[in-house]
Amino acid sequence: MFYYLLNRNKTIKQLRKDASLTIKELAALLKCNEAQLGEIEPYKLKHIPKEMRYKLIPIFRGDKYDNIPW
Repeated sequence: MFYYLLNRNKTIKQLRKDASLTIKELAALLKCNEAQLGEIEPYKLKHIPKEMRYKLIPIFRGDKYDNIPW
């Protein structure tokens, strides 16, 4: 929730670059088409539909790094 509140005014492109992901890598993580991501990239996070937003936020937040066994 806090991640969304802090980053809702950033564009998808800014968030993607902050996470160091290319469109191809992000599409692979989301299991969707690269063209779909290209269409939503200029929009802000708050203007993205909820279904897509719920898939994007954990990736941008870096949840995949929480499960690394040390």
